[in-house]
Amino acid sequence: MKSSYPLRVDEKIIIITGGYGHLGSAITKSLLDHGAHVVIAGRSKKKFLDVFIKEDKNLTFFEIDIASTTSIQKVFSEVYLKYGAIDILINNAVYLSGQSPEKMTDKEWETGIDGTLNSTFRCIREIIPIFKQLGKGKIINVSSMYGIVAPDFAVYDESPEFLNPPHYGAAKAGLIQITKYYASYLAKYNILVNAVTPGPFPSIEIQQNTGFIERLAGKTLVGRIGQPEDVAGVFTFLSSNAADYITGQNFIIDGGWTVR
Repeated sequence: MKSSYPLRVDEKIIIITGGYGHLGSAITKSLLDHGAHVVIAGRSKKKFLDVFIKEDKNLTFFEIDIASTTSIQKVFSEVYLKYGAIDILINNAVYLSGQSPEKMTDKEWETGIDGTLNSTFRCIREIIPIFKQLGKGKIINVSSMYGIVAPDFAVYDESPEFLNPPHYGAAKAGLIQITKYYASYLAKYNILVNAVTPGPFPSIEIQQNTGFIERLAGKTLVGRIGQPEDVAGVFTFLSSNAADYITGQNFIIDGGWTVR
């Protein structure tokens, strides 16, 4: 019996959708720092190159459209063919439109659900045959604190432009359940499925609104908003062999927001 498992992901092939965004880039950098080969699957190679200016032999980019099953199949197949393995899939990318709880159109609602929940389902469905063939695999879904609790609308009274939309929270709640569902369904194939639920991690642009940031920070127990590096480590842990006995769980990284 091993005395311990290293918190390393050396030589693991990890696909992360949207791995060049605010949180995605920090997750990617943490995985690279711990020895993984990371494949960023995203829509924009320009955004990828803007974020990852320095070339890294362990980092590659594949263009993907998570709205398209065909695109997802193509990318997963090409990555598998190129590296001979895929060890972990991190479902991080999202797309949506619309914000108003009262005036959201049917189309905006459908787009948000598709870009947050359905797109993750498509990625899970298309990675299963590869993981079953390999006899193992890990899936990590990204949810949100608003998949657990409703917004405190007083936080947004003076900054309505930042209001979290209803379809986003509904879809993120669905992601927690789909994580449990597939964890139960796939365990017999040695495929582990977990979720990570970030709390208040506003983008750099939003952080310019100091009043709003103070209100967000005041909702946490630790008195501050999250920084990308605060959430990155849990993805590295879940990707490592140290987490090989964990499945169906939801890791909440929110500075204590949701315990109240």
